[in-house]
Amino acid sequence: MTLAFAVAAVICGLALLVWSADRFVDGAAATALHAGMPTLLIGMVIIGFGTSAPEMVVSAFSAAQGNPGLALGNAYGSNIANIALILGLTALICPINVKSSILRKELPILLLITALAVLQLVDGFISRADAWTLLLVFAILMGWSIWQGMRHRSDSLSADIKPMPLKQALFWTFIGMLLLVVSSRILVWGAVEIARAFGVSDLIIGLTVVAVGTSLPELASALAATRKGEHDLALGNVLGSNLFNTLAVVGIAGTIQPMVVDSVVLWRDCTVMGGLTLALYIFGIGVRRPGRINRLEGAGLLVVYLSYNAYLVSQVIAAV
Repeated sequence: MTLAFAVAAVICGLALLVWSADRFVDGAAATALHAGMPTLLIGMVIIGFGTSAPEMVVSAFSAAQGNPGLALGNAYGSNIANIALILGLTALICPINVKSSILRKELPILLLITALAVLQLVDGFISRADAWTLLLVFAILMGWSIWQGMRHRSDSLSADIKPMPLKQALFWTFIGMLLLVVSSRILVWGAVEIARAFGVSDLIIGLTVVAVGTSLPELASALAATRKGEHDLALGNVLGSNLFNTLAVVGIAGTIQPMVVDSVVLWRDCTVMGGLTLALYIFGIGVRRPGRINRLEGAGLLVVYLSYNAYLVSQVIAAV
């Protein structure tokens, strides 16, 4: 009976999480527009924060409840899903052209941030000092993003914002954030109960079910942007989300509860995350051609994602 409740909690929690994240993003973006913020800056900061809100809240609750593996798995699993699943699927539907000068600057930054995350795991521990370092870098990057957004108002990267009255925008911002908290608590409880029932580590649950669930806002945003031909917005959402996940999500979780990290995270999950980030950098910057993720490269990213998850499933089956 407990297992049935846990499965229902995960399904309902994910559905409410995605819905509330969408409402929060719409409300926050419209509020920022009322405040006179440029659409470029809204796309980079407000929507980037909003689509990463599920990972932030879920990881914070996971760490607070003594499940750091779920927090770390959620962050790194979401990064892997963002690049391999979301951009792979998006590019397979329609090749992604990289035009924005800001995105070309963010690609090497994401590569360096990923390298920093890997280096912090070498000793098998994320201390509060490590976590505060991540949050400091995050604050610096946010300041840089705001500065870039104000300087490059005419950049090709833009945000698709639903106009609404200010009161309605504030209402959905508040309700969206409130429901994010509620749905995250439901999801974390269900995920932990399922992990206990099957003897699976909370890290694996975080890397798979929770990671895909919390990445659904990015998937919906990327597909919607691609349908409208806004390729840079699709890529920008993923880049912003991965920066938020690596710095803010892990940083917040680490300040709440320092994390002992199994060596398997370094050689298995970080290797995949780092390799995908490097591939994204090469595709986005372009080698002897304009930056572009074509259908063949998109299919390759999807194959990597499916192979990685198949390996995780095989490890679970072997453990049982």
